[in-house]
Amino acid sequence: MVVGYLTNLPNKVPEKQRAYQAMHKNIWYRPAGSKLYMNTFKVLFGLGMVGSVYSAANLIIGKPSA
Repeated sequence: MVVGYLTNLPNKVPEKQRAYQAMHKNIWYRPAGSKLYMNTFKVLFGLGMVGSVYSAANLIIGKPSA
């Protein structure tokens, strides 16, 4: 039966957890694909901050908005 096979599988979570925690990287760089996610986040966050500062500066200076 399929259910018997699935319930009798060995538990590999503890060994995977030990391997994951033994890595000497920052926590946000440990998962697979994390560099792509973090770099995308940094770029989008940076663009958002630049846009916000630019808009705030234009409001302070008194330039009319588009």
